[in-house]
Amino acid sequence: MKIKVIHRTSIVYKNGKSPLMLRFIHERTSKQLSLGISVEPHYWDKDAEMVTADCPDRAALQSQIDSTLSTYRKKIQRLEALDMEVDFTNLFDQTSKCTPQLVDSYFKRQIAAMKQAGKINTAIKYTATCTSLVKFHPAKLRFEEIDGKFLRNFEAFLHTAGNQSNSIATKFSVLKAVYNKAIADKIFLCKENPFISYKMGKHWTQTRKRAIHKEDIQRLMQAELPVTRSPYTNFARDIFLFSYFSAGINFKDIATLRHADMEEDRIFYRRHKTGKTMTCRLHPLAQQIIDKYIRKGSSQEDYIFPILDRAEHKTAQQIFNRIHKVLAKINRELKVLGKLIGLEVPLTTYVARHTYATVLKRSGVSVALISESLGHSDLSTTQIYLDSFENSQIDEAMRHLL
Repeated sequence: MKIKVIHRTSIVYKNGKSPLMLRFIHERTSKQLSLGISVEPHYWDKDAEMVTADCPDRAALQSQIDSTLSTYRKKIQRLEALDMEVDFTNLFDQTSKCTPQLVDSYFKRQIAAMKQAGKINTAIKYTATCTSLVKFHPAKLRFEEIDGKFLRNFEAFLHTAGNQSNSIATKFSVLKAVYNKAIADKIFLCKENPFISYKMGKHWTQTRKRAIHKEDIQRLMQAELPVTRSPYTNFARDIFLFSYFSAGINFKDIATLRHADMEEDRIFYRRHKTGKTMTCRLHPLAQQIIDKYIRKGSSQEDYIFPILDRAEHKTAQQIFNRIHKVLAKINRELKVLGKLIGLEVPLTTYVARHTYATVLKRSGVSVALISESLGHSDLSTTQIYLDSFENSQIDEAMRHLL
């Protein structure tokens, strides 16, 4: 369906003006709709399909044209979202009933939008959920079919397929988000939301906390690295320590740090996960690590660490692939380093973030301040980092029960 704004100069009113029309073209057939506006020929730009700048009341006239155009374009987009035929009947017949949107089609639109926005990790989660839904319900699934019984059966299917509790929780969280967005987009008429009574929290299981102690950080810093190891070994240690000394900054945010993000003794960045603007003072040891990787001739837009190359990694997918590849190598080397210094906890870049939070809590810093420095949106997320780290203190206190 194509829409054009035309000036019907074959019709001339007594005042010398001609009407403006919308021309809809579909499969070599056209239909015209009056805009209720008429202008003199010299006030119409045929190529731009706009009122000329010198036309009296130009702003009001153009606004009316744009508004009507927008209305019909939105109708077309809605028909496409509903998997309906975009034809004159469906576009102009207000009484036509909408065919219910297919869930997998709507999922795919959300996934495409996320990829375009650079949210590759989220797109992967949505894709996994959509794939599981299609396996569970191979026939075309409509949103109206999702009820309490459907959710319970889908849960049983995921368990049978070998999904762990947290994986099931993630898939249900995604499905709920898509379902509610479809309601907000008026994709279908929801009579009763099944997610109100279906509790997803039961699936989340507490994972083992991954923080280490300050003494472990010291041993990691002082450890002599095997000369036969990968060139990533030393880099892995530097990245871990930089995260720890820089308020637990996560790996993706480290990878995308640019020279422009440094100002005097501070770094400024936006968290990729939440979009929140973050800043922290550069610890002297963090500054030493940065100094190791500064290259001569670097511009303000160049990345600080040799993870991304802005001349090579341009698209969101390229950046994601490169970060994912380097992170795997770094975590592999960190696990070796952890064993080298006698750690039982598998060492990863995420352990640095947990350790930063835990060390601050053990030092008496409030959870609210720790949450702010980590860039969390609420205290409950921070508490997940900190829960059970005081077990040793509780064990010690229980010695005094008798």
